[in-house]
Amino acid sequence: MNPSASQAQPRYGPVARWFAGAGRRAEITLEHAGALGQLSWQILVAVVRLRVSARDVVQQLYQMGIQSLPIVLVTGSLAGIVTSQQGGYQFTGSVPLYVLGSLVVETVVLEMGPVLTAIVLVGRVGARITAELGTMVVSEQIDAYHSLGRDPIALLAAPRVLAGILVMPLLVGIADFIGIFAGLIAANYEVGLSYDSFFYGARLFWHSWDLFYSFTKALVFGIAIPLISVHMGLRTKGGAAGVGLTTTQAVMFMTLTILILDALFPPLMLQ
Repeated sequence: MNPSASQAQPRYGPVARWFAGAGRRAEITLEHAGALGQLSWQILVAVVRLRVSARDVVQQLYQMGIQSLPIVLVTGSLAGIVTSQQGGYQFTGSVPLYVLGSLVVETVVLEMGPVLTAIVLVGRVGARITAELGTMVVSEQIDAYHSLGRDPIALLAAPRVLAGILVMPLLVGIADFIGIFAGLIAANYEVGLSYDSFFYGARLFWHSWDLFYSFTKALVFGIAIPLISVHMGLRTKGGAAGVGLTTTQAVMFMTLTILILDALFPPLMLQ
């Protein structure tokens, strides 16, 4: 081995390697942000120009909404029951029990309903969209659309995003209602709180803004989930293994995005 050649190779310290890694991560983040912005603009143009099929939107509404309804009902019910049980345990003997009604309603409406519904749809809807579009990419079906002069954004992406925008507030509203109802039954069964006392406590600290806050969260999540899943699906490479890898990355990406957006809502809308 030539010693002069080995001496000519640069040696980077840990600080330089850290900055190199941070630069690569920043580059990837900015690349995704730019691609998401471009995809959003293309979807908006397709919608404004009325190039989106209403039949495709209805089909996606059925798949995202009706088929997701059972798991949303289960999730909302469990959220209300667990909140009621833990609140009853904490309040017994120290706080008036009617406050439990406010705790259940506010927790379900402001946080548990929108966030848990979004997390459920990430796994059920977001992963499916990413896998579907990823499979179409690796099997060259997307290239076939381009060769035929068809726009995959108008045919595949826009109906899924529009359906997410329409269906997510409805699912969150159902989750809120079933969560409150389940919390009411659990509070009566666990700590003996009467229905009148439960609703008295719920009205005591209720704000009409809370419902708007919940549905605003649902709308933002309804945009983010299909948009990210479409974006990741169209970036798939590497055959069947690539579809699995991209789907896993998309689920992680969507889950992290939901949690970050959720953390941004209180300082922006509850101040």
